[in-house]
Amino acid sequence: MAGPLDGLKVIEMAGLGPAPFCAMMLADMGADVVRIERPGATSVTGTNGAYDVLSRNRRILKLNLKEDAALESVLALVERADILIEGFRPGVMERLGLGPEICLSRRPSLVYGRMTGWGQTGPLAHAAGHDINYIALSGALHAIGRAGEPPVVPLNYVGDFGGGAMMLAFGLLCALHHARLTGQGQVVDAAMTDGAALLSAMMYGMHAAGVWSNRRGENMLDGGAHFYGTYACADGKYVSVGAIEPQFYTLLLDKAGIADAAFADQNALRHWPQLRERLAQIFLTRTRAEWCALLEGSDACFAPVLDWDEAPLHPHNQARQTFVTVDGVLQPAPAPRFSHTPPATPAYAAASLDDSAGIIADWGRADLNGNKTGG
Repeated sequence: MAGPLDGLKVIEMAGLGPAPFCAMMLADMGADVVRIERPGATSVTGTNGAYDVLSRNRRILKLNLKEDAALESVLALVERADILIEGFRPGVMERLGLGPEICLSRRPSLVYGRMTGWGQTGPLAHAAGHDINYIALSGALHAIGRAGEPPVVPLNYVGDFGGGAMMLAFGLLCALHHARLTGQGQVVDAAMTDGAALLSAMMYGMHAAGVWSNRRGENMLDGGAHFYGTYACADGKYVSVGAIEPQFYTLLLDKAGIADAAFADQNALRHWPQLRERLAQIFLTRTRAEWCALLEGSDACFAPVLDWDEAPLHPHNQARQTFVTVDGVLQPAPAPRFSHTPPATPAYAAASLDDSAGIIADWGRADLNGNKTGG
């Protein structure tokens, strides 16, 4: 693999969505990620083979950790690893004989990443839960949805992937930097409740300042403002507008042929509900394609709302190669972009019943600078 993390060695203990997503991010950037998976395990997404996109770019090692030999194989890998990722409930790794104390005694510079919903400590630490529960506790879920309606489930982006996997990836690389400077590894405790709360930092600040209401659907970025939201078109498809700045708002009105004086006072919150209804009627007068021809590419802050089939075909996404096809499966390409160390095209995960000896040997070989890796 090419990429900015080329040479990094990562152990991933197979688990639920956020931990595999974090491992995928590292693998996409060139890290050598080995997933430890029990024999007979199936994908948590219900997909297999090339369709299990979250498993791309790694070797999968199938081991029964109840067997002493398998446990020793993992610990031998730990001695050569830079990072370990696990996403079990607190205490599970300790019961397996792979807790932080044991692993750090074998590899003092190891960065030991722990991905959970509630965190390693706190009254809820040992309770079951899922993304929706974690973002509910953070305050984030309450803020998402229309006025007068229940909160809307934002898929599992906010907890699992944004507040969980991406925060863990950031924490791992922060701790890795410290380990490279000092030789001292540490545990990274990534909780989705913490991460979802952090994603809400701007809103908490605005709420404290009195410019963000606790009432859902009444604020500028939650669908309350008529100039920031989605609208249905004549053909039943949708468009998005985000004309926050006055000059962009003026351009939107001009291009849409809106001369109604009622729209002049953009930030009169008391008029937002009525202006939203009127703007909704205007967008219903044209198809989505017609609105795209009129507004797309301008500073009116406009984009069509595309579905899973449409998004990969959009000219902008095609020009940037935002999507790639791996083994016949269309999927998002690695992100972000790097000017000097671009990552390679993703590859389907390779599974083995037990190639631990081969991987251990591989991780112990000399690196490109002639230095022995893995301790």
